[in-house]
Amino acid sequence: MFYDIATIQVRAGRGGDGMMSFRREAMVPKGGPDGGNGGRGGDVIFIVNPHLNTLNHFQYEREFEADDGKRGGNKDMTGRSGKPKYVQVPPGTIVRDADTSLIVGDLTEADQQMIVATGGRGGRGNAMFSSATNQTPYMAENGAPG
Repeated sequence: MFYDIATIQVRAGRGGDGMMSFRREAMVPKGGPDGGNGGRGGDVIFIVNPHLNTLNHFQYEREFEADDGKRGGNKDMTGRSGKPKYVQVPPGTIVRDADTSLIVGDLTEADQQMIVATGGRGGRGNAMFSSATNQTPYMAENGAPG
């Protein structure tokens, strides 16, 4: 069977949540905030493979998800960003939005890449919210959806 039209679903990764944490050490009475930021979510990227000539591999695998970002840690540690998901397509692939049927992109050249879904931004930890007037913030942001 020869497939030249395929409908797939893509989902970018969600950004990691920021951490709310406070520094605690011996002999340090008030350590202050040290919560880290969350990592970025992964992108879904189409890449042209010149060795493909059909969309047969989309017959069985139709959903593609990138990894989510990890949560921030204490000691101002930023969470790990999600890995992008690479989807190989043949040259001459036209990418359309399924709802509006508008053309999003046309992939013609070898190794050409196109980001189809962008990952979410990681949330900020409580160390980012500290200021001269708010030295102990009790808040952190959630990660944004992809």
